[in-house]
Amino acid sequence: MHQDKFEKVAGNGLINRRYLLGLGLSGVGIAAASSVLGADSALKIEIPTWSKVPGPGASAYGRRSTHTEHMQRLARPPDPFYPGGGASLSPLQHLQGTITPNSLHFERHHAGVPNISPAEHKLVINGLVRQPLVFDYEDLLKYPMVSKIHFLECSGNSGSLLRGGNADGTAQSLHGLVSCAEWTGIPLSTLLDEAGVLPKARWVAAVGADAASMGRSVPLNKALDDVLVALYQNGEPVRPEQGYPMRLFCPGWEGNISVKWLTHLKLTNEPAQFRDETSKYTDTQPDRSSYQFTFRMGTKSLITSPSGQMALNRQGFYKVTGIAWSGSGSIRRVEVSADGGRSWADALIESNQFEKALTRFSIPWEWNGGDAVLQSRATDDQGNVQPTRDAVIADQGAINFYHNPCIQSWGINSAGEVSNVYI
Repeated sequence: MHQDKFEKVAGNGLINRRYLLGLGLSGVGIAAASSVLGADSALKIEIPTWSKVPGPGASAYGRRSTHTEHMQRLARPPDPFYPGGGASLSPLQHLQGTITPNSLHFERHHAGVPNISPAEHKLVINGLVRQPLVFDYEDLLKYPMVSKIHFLECSGNSGSLLRGGNADGTAQSLHGLVSCAEWTGIPLSTLLDEAGVLPKARWVAAVGADAASMGRSVPLNKALDDVLVALYQNGEPVRPEQGYPMRLFCPGWEGNISVKWLTHLKLTNEPAQFRDETSKYTDTQPDRSSYQFTFRMGTKSLITSPSGQMALNRQGFYKVTGIAWSGSGSIRRVEVSADGGRSWADALIESNQFEKALTRFSIPWEWNGGDAVLQSRATDDQGNVQPTRDAVIADQGAINFYHNPCIQSWGINSAGEVSNVYI
């Protein structure tokens, strides 16, 4: 297909999403065949070394290719005044699809990762219930389980964008505290029904078995809705950094409330006012007052390629791709702009549009070698539209660090260098 037949649907080179399939096959494949076989297809194909010698046999536990070892989490430097605290971020710019491998799923810890023996671990349910219950790990494995694909996002993810500052960030360093997995476990409602919730109960106080005794209060209506006691992640037992042997999982809500290493659930008539819902994880307003219990994560998207610290090495066609998600439901539309939001085009949705899960999108783009600003904007099935950075700051100020769903702007200069910009 000749390039002048591509339908431009927005400013600065965005092309109709329906051309994506033909774009690669009609150009790259022909070029590759010519370079390998020659114009007359008469050149001999050399058999590479790895096709001549048997490789290693089967292994007890799989490992990735040595050629992909650059795909790693980004661990933030340790703080000597905060033992065991910290995070490692998922390499979003190197991933495709919507499921994050367990080894690359982001981490956030408040007192390091405890080494818990499942044979000695207990889950206690008490408080405003008819009969207190104590479960061993093996007890929980006997219950019927459900599997759900959901994202998990730290409420501090993307927070640095509200404060400005260093623009030289990657998708990973700015937004890598979000991942998506298949979580398998027992609906919390099943266990609470067995305990018998008393009419006065309104909240569930959840506590983990780490050295911080990290605790959060969960509204009872959420606990009875879609919350899981998760035992598996992507088919294997949750890893220690994700809460082994069990964690709470609250779909669509800030990651901190999905308490890891879950050991205690107490039914109460009011929130417990844990440290992590008073001094932390509250939204500070311009007048220094703070909102508590702003649990739900916003409607959000991110272009992962091209993205910060990448470089375009030629003019021509590129596939712009990224992820979108919403704590309120499923993604229904993603738009992309190449001119800083002056014009928009609908992207192609490349994945299932599950509720409270990552969704993959893409759109073809022709870069003409000039300056450009790439943005994406998500809309969910509840009609929520991803806001601009200016709109978020106007609504809640720039002191707050949490719950920032704002549009990310990637600036591209004439040298093809991609960086975070504020517009």
